[in-house]
Amino acid sequence: MPQAAQSGTGQADSRAGLVDSRSTAPQSELTIHARTEGERLVVTVRGDLDLDTDQELRRELRTALSLSGDGIDVDLGGVEFCDCSGLNTLLTVRQQALEEPKSVRIRAISPAAERVFALADALPLFTSEADAEARVPSAADGSGDSGDSEAHLRVKVVQLRRAMQTRGPIDTARGILMAVFALGEEEAWDVLVMTSQNTNVKLYLLAQQVVGSIKGAPLPEAIQEQLSAAVTHVTALHARAGHGQ
Repeated sequence: MPQAAQSGTGQADSRAGLVDSRSTAPQSELTIHARTEGERLVVTVRGDLDLDTDQELRRELRTALSLSGDGIDVDLGGVEFCDCSGLNTLLTVRQQALEEPKSVRIRAISPAAERVFALADALPLFTSEADAEARVPSAADGSGDSGDSEAHLRVKVVQLRRAMQTRGPIDTARGILMAVFALGEEEAWDVLVMTSQNTNVKLYLLAQQVVGSIKGAPLPEAIQEQLSAAVTHVTALHARAGHGQ
């Protein structure tokens, strides 16, 4: 069982649990602290979630996940700024948790972070209900009776419906942006999320508009402007990150 987190700065100590993490880079405004609650770790995040703090956040969340018994609860109530890189990090760590299998849940969220997660329709993925949907019973678990089979089927239906309604258009739109603007996969995703945030258009609706533009339906002028601005901004951010490595 993981031990309680200790105060201080630096990397996680596997014998003592996850410690406070405070960025040494002057431009990074991020504080992370973790404490144990039973078989889970509660990770409290304060400050800015952006490209400058992305690697630190990802490292500390993964460490907390590995030290936990069942998974982590993330408190984003003190986040003052959040862009698509912060969302990407949470989604990546959630996927890792499902493979272990554990879970990542959001316990509290600030308005700044909630806006990004809500626009991407990602908040429902960080709930106990999402955990239940993700846990598909197998034959090895003894799930051979009709009740378990029905539960398995319901999970599959929900997953397929979500994929048909959102993932298809989003993945297609991302591919379009990659081809048109010569973007990488992550860059195209960042452009979609940033444009969604700046236009206050749900991510899947924006994706449908991008796909429709290829079929002859022009994008609204405001979305075209924000999309172009996002491409310029994201490309510059990723280029700066690449030079800094």
